[in-house]
Order: sequence, then structure tokens, then C-alpha cells
Amino acid sequence: MSERIVVVGFGPVAARLVDELLPAVRSGLVQLLVVGHEAQAAYNRVMVAELGVGRTTPEALAMADAADLEASGVEVRLGTAVTRIDRARQNVVLSDGTTEHYDRLVFATGSRPVIPNLTGLNPDPSAPVLPPGVITLRDLKDAAVLRSAVAGRKRVVVLGGGVLGLETALAVSEEGAQATVVHNGPFPLGRSIDRGSGSVLTASLRANGVRMAGNARSTGVETVGPGGSFSALLLDDGSAIDGDLLVLSCGVRPRIELAERCGLPVGLGILVDHHLRTHHEPHMFAIGDCAEVRCADASCVECRTAGGPSGLVGPGWRQAEWLAEYLVVLARDGQSAADSLEPLAAEKPGVVVLKARGINLAVAGDNQADPWDEELLEAGAAPGRARRQISQWADPEHGRYVKMTTRGGVLEGLVAVGMPRTAAELVMLFERSSELPADRSLLLRLDGPDQLDTGTANNDPQRTVCRCAGVSAGSIADSVVEGCSTVAEVSKATRAGTGCGGCHEDIKGLIEKHFQGAVA
Repeated sequence: MSERIVVVGFGPVAARLVDELLPAVRSGLVQLLVVGHEAQAAYNRVMVAELGVGRTTPEALAMADAADLEASGVEVRLGTAVTRIDRARQNVVLSDGTTEHYDRLVFATGSRPVIPNLTGLNPDPSAPVLPPGVITLRDLKDAAVLRSAVAGRKRVVVLGGGVLGLETALAVSEEGAQATVVHNGPFPLGRSIDRGSGSVLTASLRANGVRMAGNARSTGVETVGPGGSFSALLLDDGSAIDGDLLVLSCGVRPRIELAERCGLPVGLGILVDHHLRTHHEPHMFAIGDCAEVRCADASCVECRTAGGPSGLVGPGWRQAEWLAEYLVVLARDGQSAADSLEPLAAEKPGVVVLKARGINLAVAGDNQADPWDEELLEAGAAPGRARRQISQWADPEHGRYVKMTTRGGVLEGLVAVGMPRTAAELVMLFERSSELPADRSLLLRLDGPDQLDTGTANNDPQRTVCRCAGVSAGSIADSVVEGCSTVAEVSKATRAGTGCGGCHEDIKGLIEKHFQGAVA
């Protein structure tokens, strides 16, 4: 008898899980029910800002087709929520009044935007109330509101200095509307970068037309007119920043309420072990933004230093792919065979890349220590372990900055602004835990006018181009040789570029390089 799997949530991570389970559904090995609270099937939420400024289409963002899935045997319930889980009977109660049984249940509920506690906003996470002209830019409706504002050359205020907020402001400015970023702290991305790179980044943002309001503490929103539309963001010094649209980009939090209500242990996310099983409940799993991998074994060194959910789509996709294999083996061969699978490998520290036409920024690892900060440089330098070393270079006039944090010559942290080829080389070295050359200045020369395309990273077929899907330059080049001639075709063949979209220019470059070589 086939196993019945219920997937709660239908975002990008759930879509990958469903895609991987399709062969088992078609063969009758498993029955699959997917419950999504939005009226649309899964789409690429990371690219909603690109949709909001008119650079892509809803069709291009689509990651699943409900009709196709139904034709393959998957039961899809859109516009429906799971209101209650009966763990004893292994049933879920849906908002349409029906009750469905499960043999295995997968939480893929994702995350929700953080609504700041400002006068004029209701931040209740279960039912936030935002006045007209205030959005979180998380769904297709928000994208339509932003598109209207950009088309009308309106004033857009972005609250939050994280990567998504900066990318949104840059895109808005590039498309001809006015953008202002309001953030708390002396420079944006304050938790990830240091003061030097923050100053260079701020100057670069201003040079690209984005107005910056740093060290600003918001207290409320002002509204006008019969509908109470947004008109200004109020600050604690009594000033106000006028605008026509307010985009809240204040981070996200895992959606754990449903799991919490049915008695599952939670931390920052739903607690799962290295097989992605929820604690004390082997029939239930969690993946993506809602899952926190932290096993119940107190002696597990890996979990002792584990953080919460990464908030990145790439780790969620890898979890979905691994869990699909586990569930198929479980249904086909039983529990012992499934448990014998190699557990999901721990994720390496993430690399953050700012996607914008006028700015190149890459950051990874710990960058807070300064070259003369003895306390931070000695941190973690146990007997037999080297202290940290800092290499730093700045050219604020031309918007360039590089900082490398190493231990024993191995790169532990990096930040690079305005140095695309150096950044690519450093990211490759960081991901491979490789040693840097003794003369660090050799890396800076990669961005010299006489070194346009000679970096190891640019020519290495094994380098990762799409970090979200884990696709190498060699795989993309192979797809081009086999006939792919556009980013969309490469994406369909390899899945590269289907995540955050930050690798689209790299994919274009590989396509162009192939055809230039063919012409030559």
C-alpha cells in the first residue's frame, strides 16, 4: 500500500520536494497532497522585487503548474490553509472544513515578514494590518503595488538596510523612481560588513541614485486621505521622510505557529534532527526557512554551534532533494533502509552577494575584526591554532574596498566592494577553504585593466556559478554546447538561475563566451 505524504506549504522549497517526488507519485509508490495558502502555485519569491520593477514576468517566476501536477497524480489544494494537526490520528484539518489523513507530513511553511512595531501599523503576526501604500514585498500583490509606483515615478521609501532592501531600492532607482533607504546604524548591512566597506557601500549607493538615511529610528507612519494612504515615515528626532509607498524590509521569521500548536518542540524554527525529522515525532519533517537542524543529542558537536534557519533558498532546496530520496527509500524499503542513508551534510557558511547593475558586493564569514584589534584577532586561537590575520585595502574615491580575514593562511571571512574579479576569486577560495597567496596584493591585480579575464575563478569549470542550485560553470557550459542559447534555456536544463537570480549575468557571460569562441 502506498504511503500518503502531506506537504504543508507550497513555496519554492516545497516545489522542489514535489518535483523530486513526482516519479514516485507516477509509479504509485506514494500519494502526495500539497496544501498552499496562496491562490497561486509555487513561484520564486526571491525575485518578487524584480517583478515589481518590471524586469520579469509572473510566468518567469512560476516554479510549478498545478494542472500539470494534478495530471501527474499530485493532489493540490490552493488558497487553503492547515488549521489544526491531530498527531494522535495523523490527520490535518483544512480551512475548507475537510480532514485529510497522512502517513508522513512535511512542514514547508517558510517564513513571514517582520512587521515593525510602529504607530499606524498592526504587527500581529497572525493577521498584520497595513494601511494602503505599505507593503512587505513578499507576494505577487505586493509586486503589483510596487510596479504601479515605479511606473508612476513615485517616491519609494524602503525601511531596512539588508540585502533585499538595498536591491529593491537600487532597482527602483535604476527604473527612474525615487528611492530612499532608512536604516538603523551608521551603514547598511551592519551585521555582515565592517565600517570601511559600509562607508564605501553607502557612497556607492548614493552614486547610483539611492538616498540614504542612516542612524534613523522609525516611530510611526503618517497617512492622509480618505483611505488613509501612507504619506510619511516618522522618526524619533521629530523629522519625517515623505513618500508615496513604504516597503518594509525588516527581515523574516520562520512560520512555526502550526507546529507549535500541535506540541512540537521549536527554537528559532521547527527543531529537526539530521534526517530532518521533528523531535519526538518520526512521522513529521520540516524543510526550508521553517526548519532548524539541531538534533536532540546533547553531545553532537555539530549541533552545539548550529544557528537557526539560514533564510536562503539554496539550503532549502538541498534539504528538499535529500528528504525526497529519504521518503522514497522509506516507502519502498522501510525504516532501516532509509535511516542507513548518509545524513544531510551541514551547510557551509553562506556567501552574500548584492545583485545590482551598478554595485558589486560579496561578503562571507566573520569580518568584524580590525587589523589592530588584538582581542578579536586572538579569539579562538587555542593552543596550536593560529591567530587571525587581516589584510585590508581601500580606495573610497573609486568605490573599492577589500578585506580578508585569514587563520593560518586560510580565508575565514571576506568583504569586497567594487572589485568583481577579486570577489569571485575570494569567494571560490572561501568555499573551498583554500589558502590565500602569501602576497595578498596579487588578488587585487585581478581587477586591473590588464587582467580583465585571467582570474582562476573566472576560468575554473568547477567553480560554483549558481549557489542556490549548486550548479558549476562546467555544467552550464555543457548545456550551452548541447544547444542552450539563453538564460531561460540554461535554467530549464540545469536549474541554474532559478533562485535569487544573482548569477544571471554570469550565465550570460558563459553563453557569450561559447558563441564568441565558435565565431573565432
